[in-house]
Amino acid sequence: TRPPILGEEFIDFNVDTSQGPIQWHNYIKGSWAILFSHPADYTPVCTTELGTVAKYSAEFKKRNVKLAAISCNDVDSHKGWIKDIIASQNLPGVDLPFPIISDPKRELAVALGMLDPEEKDSKGLPMTARAVFIINPEKKLALSLLYPATTGRNFDEIIRVIDSLQLTANQKVATPANWKGGDECMVIPSLSDEEATAKFPKGFKKVDVPSGKGYIRLTPDPRD
Repeated sequence: TRPPILGEEFIDFNVDTSQGPIQWHNYIKGSWAILFSHPADYTPVCTTELGTVAKYSAEFKKRNVKLAAISCNDVDSHKGWIKDIIASQNLPGVDLPFPIISDPKRELAVALGMLDPEEKDSKGLPMTARAVFIINPEKKLALSLLYPATTGRNFDEIIRVIDSLQLTANQKVATPANWKGGDECMVIPSLSDEEATAKFPKGFKKVDVPSGKGYIRLTPDPRD
């Protein structure tokens, strides 16, 4: 089984989770979605990551993003770990605002190409790497990131790329390096100057470069 490819429909699956059984395509229907994996329950970096996602849940909800985590342990283990996450990360309530998928046989981890060959658990089995899959409302893979088990993810960056993906899905723009919502965007190369003038009422400006080619065209964030 090969990992998912950008632009392809993301696989469907039925799984048990900390919040009951789900069918993936039904769970994410009509929404953007993020599936993020964790090496194991009761591990320190994962605990901070899940706590951070919980704290950002309102930001994800505002962007119409459904969340789910996956860890290679069973549901009972997840439920016990959730208590530690809530206590150590100073979260309200008694549950996380998203489910943790149970994958003790690593079937889903293998299907999605998420195993880290360098990191092993106490039984010598490969642990799950820190994968991030962002899926669009058409259930297609829009972005993937893969971190080793030893490096925690930056969820400010994941919010940033969600903003970029949602903007560029609906507007004829691209977002430059380190872009944040509200910053200038770039007119995509396939749009002519005439089309860009009609498309962007606020106009655009060309950056002068030694080649004389007017390929860098900046326009205000069209949502503002």
